[in-house]
Amino acid sequence: MINIDTDYLRSILFKMLQIPSPTGYTDEIVHFVGRELVKMGVPFELTRRGAIRATLKGEQPNLDRAIVTHLDTTGAMVRELKSNGRLGIVMIGHWSARFAEGARVTIYTDDNMYRGTIQPLKASGHVYNEEIDTQPVSWDNLEVRVDEKVYDKAGLEKLGFNIGDFVAVDTNPEITKSGFIKARHLDNKAGVACQLTAIKAIVEAGITLPVNCHPLFTITEEEGTGASSILTGNIAAMVAIDNSTVAPGQNSREDTVIIAMRDQGAIYDYHLTHRLIQICEDNDIPYVRDLFRHYRSDAASALSAGNDIRTALICFGLEASHGYERTHIDSLVSLTNLICAYLQTTPRIKHDKNKLGPLESFPMLQVRKRRALLKKKA
Repeated sequence: MINIDTDYLRSILFKMLQIPSPTGYTDEIVHFVGRELVKMGVPFELTRRGAIRATLKGEQPNLDRAIVTHLDTTGAMVRELKSNGRLGIVMIGHWSARFAEGARVTIYTDDNMYRGTIQPLKASGHVYNEEIDTQPVSWDNLEVRVDEKVYDKAGLEKLGFNIGDFVAVDTNPEITKSGFIKARHLDNKAGVACQLTAIKAIVEAGITLPVNCHPLFTITEEEGTGASSILTGNIAAMVAIDNSTVAPGQNSREDTVIIAMRDQGAIYDYHLTHRLIQICEDNDIPYVRDLFRHYRSDAASALSAGNDIRTALICFGLEASHGYERTHIDSLVSLTNLICAYLQTTPRIKHDKNKLGPLESFPMLQVRKRRALLKKKA
């Protein structure tokens, strides 16, 4: 395996965590990632809305690969200017109001930015007694307390607040001596950090990849569209890089790679998924398998848009996703190593060179396995 720059991995992650990027408000993070690619000498182009398609040139055409991460995060949007001088909000992306309570935020108006805090409607036990524990967990029971001398709707309007203003949640990042990284929006800033670090390692090692690779950075994954419109016709396989869900009933861990077998939106390609498993085993990269019942990735959105490509999903382990998230540096390093190792492998399925091809070139692995098992039983 080639060496990866773990200092860069940490530093680029913490820099990106300081850049707000709720879905729909991603211009700054797009410019930041674009500048990183320029520093590496990696060519790229942008879609109209700002998704990034970069290119690492390979030795042969027609079997292009893609690796994809998303730059957008969860957040909120102003839905109401309230008579008490506070802001009613709705979520961007899907996350619980339970994890919004107490969050410190920045509100972006048309011409300014203001600080504030997301509070439950009944925020003080000294006033509401036990009602602070019995009020429902709901976005309708939250409001943003703006850190300005404003006490009514007219005051909000005078400051320039409007319906549709974006609300970005502070990330509050921390890394512990034991290697745990805690922050909001590790989904998917940590995945982006792994992808950028892998690109940097390949470029600095002077490696020519066997086929063209297109690192993709999407901007609408949290709202469900993600990689639906950024692929080119030459891409035969795409590996999404995102978080897993560490929780009881799941097989994911915070300190390994997680290879997803399926999620809510897709059953991942048998051949590509098992190739990634084999790469982990050949290179002593710690991994586990898992599947996700309430989760969609960029790969799922690409398939839903009608793209005929092989897809897989590889993850860093993440506890409390879309909440107060935590991962471990070991998981990020292992994931970066897997990305680097995968990109250096030569595609095996010749059938994938063409959009349509004969039966003879289609893979036989599953058929052979079944025949061998039947023969063994007989």
